[in-house]
Amino acid sequence: QVQLVESGGGLVQAGDSLRLSCAASGNTERLNTMAWFRQVPGKEREFLAGVNSSGRRKEYADSVRGRFTISRSAKNMAYLQMNILKPEDTAAYYCAGRRTDYVGSGTMDWWGKGIQVTVSS
Repeated sequence: QVQLVESGGGLVQAGDSLRLSCAASGNTERLNTMAWFRQVPGKEREFLAGVNSSGRRKEYADSVRGRFTISRSAKNMAYLQMNILKPEDTAAYYCAGRRTDYVGSGTMDWWGKGIQVTVSS
């Protein structure tokens, strides 16, 4: 089993930047892709970005491409740099992991508990 823990969320103003971190522990030898999703109450969870274990392959949702950047500092750490935040970015943000090196959306094998990001206007 792989455990994922998010950190770095909070309350910011529109136009600000924020960096989320995700730390993986447990059987991390099984972990390849790490990804970020977000969810607003009453809506489906939305894929934002994914990165493989080497950090070389990445994929982004159209809604955040150019504003958000995913990165991997080590096999066990992933980050989401969020710039020019908007009130509509307010959501619970989730880190997720996958055994394969497919970096797009789809089924994930492990999930963090999520962290709240609130952007005020």
